[in-house]
Amino acid sequence: PAGIEEFSLLPVGQKLLRYDQLAVCTIVSNRQGGVSSCDIRFRDDLKDFNREYLLCTAQAAQTCEDRDLSPECMVIGTSAMVDTELDGAVGMHSGVYNNPFLIWGRYRKKMFRYHLPLSFQFHHTQMDGAQAGRFLEELQNEIRQLTL
Repeated sequence: PAGIEEFSLLPVGQKLLRYDQLAVCTIVSNRQGGVSSCDIRFRDDLKDFNREYLLCTAQAAQTCEDRDLSPECMVIGTSAMVDTELDGAVGMHSGVYNNPFLIWGRYRKKMFRYHLPLSFQFHHTQMDGAQAGRFLEELQNEIRQLTL
């Protein structure tokens, strides 16, 4: 979401709130067999983000406590359901949770390539398809950089 201004906006009622910082929310399986929510501050440098991701998710798994960075950060929701193949998710926004949301399942291998279908949802007040498409293209570029 770096450089895409719309990710810093959150529709709340009749207002658009602007945030200075972004965070990514992930769900962590904890040691009690449940799940904990874990917000990780967004970093432009993927290695720095990964370091914080590993530290914070391990802590959430061990303590069984949620790590919530809202309202200081605009939080982008994510969910990895790696135990299932997923082609999309529908109806995630309830009017209460208007944050952008990215969800994916298990990757698939077709011939000599790997495919990771994902679903990206956002509130239309926040951004249009052009910004969503730019985000997805930038995500694809980051993934390509990992495979080089």
